[in-house]
Amino acid sequence: MYNFRTDLANERTEIYKKMNNQQDNIDGIETQDENINDQIKVERVKIINENGVKAIGKPVGNYITIDIKNLKIAREEEISNAAKTLTNELRILVKEHINNQDDVLVVGLGNKSVTPDALGPKVVNEIDITRHLLKYVPQYVKEGARPVSAIAPGVLGTTGIETQEILKGIIDNVKPKLLIVIDALASRSINRISSTIQLSDTGIVPGAGVGNARKELSKQSLGIPVIAIGVPTVVELATLVSDGIDIFIDRLQEKAESNEFLNNLQKEDKYEEVKEALNVGEYNMIVTPKEIDDLILNMSSVVARGINFAIQD
Repeated sequence: MYNFRTDLANERTEIYKKMNNQQDNIDGIETQDENINDQIKVERVKIINENGVKAIGKPVGNYITIDIKNLKIAREEEISNAAKTLTNELRILVKEHINNQDDVLVVGLGNKSVTPDALGPKVVNEIDITRHLLKYVPQYVKEGARPVSAIAPGVLGTTGIETQEILKGIIDNVKPKLLIVIDALASRSINRISSTIQLSDTGIVPGAGVGNARKELSKQSLGIPVIAIGVPTVVELATLVSDGIDIFIDRLQEKAESNEFLNNLQKEDKYEEVKEALNVGEYNMIVTPKEIDDLILNMSSVVARGINFAIQD
């Protein structure tokens, strides 16, 4: 298994193809691309059997990646368009697993005190909660509204309790039919930071992208379907430098197109070599951009709107 160091299925697919010098589809994996407009692109990766699982290390299921350009300087129109795209993709996944009136629990993972990890809690603050209203004041709720509840359970370091343990207790008492889990992810590209959304119907392993994996949240572990919505907010320093080397080589090749060494160097995956060179002792730095506050603010609005519209038809 390759050290992909990314949570994104489409990036893992790209890395696998590059490492194996493969142009056609990977056995066990189906892919589809769609350009929504000049700012938004959707990539769909479907793992259909164990060959696909072994290739990129993700469970059988659907993985949808929404790439959004220029979100850092997004206006209301761009945020609205991105939210509509998320709504359309999420609505399809939700309808595959539950009926229109089934209860949904939205879970915002992460540490609200650490900006790159605060996406989940921020999204939960903007979710339209209806479960208590339907129970106590149904006359004030739109007819046909779905029962929706939400929680931001915090992190193990501040609660002392695994998120999976917390959610099992909630599921036993609240009895939702579906979990929608929001979490920050790691990417292999700085360009995807808070400008990419991944949806999957296979659950999630919190912290896996930064080497701090916790107990998985999935149908197998919790007993109900789990749809994960993730947004990359960090990359490893080794990834950033590796990308920088590629840019440097591109510029050199403009003047040395026939240089065989430079051509071969760019074709190789330099991640492991760069990581080894950059590590000091046991430390490997995780990097996030200085604009992360604005990026998280924009993306939390996109994700919250997308969820609200998708689960309340």
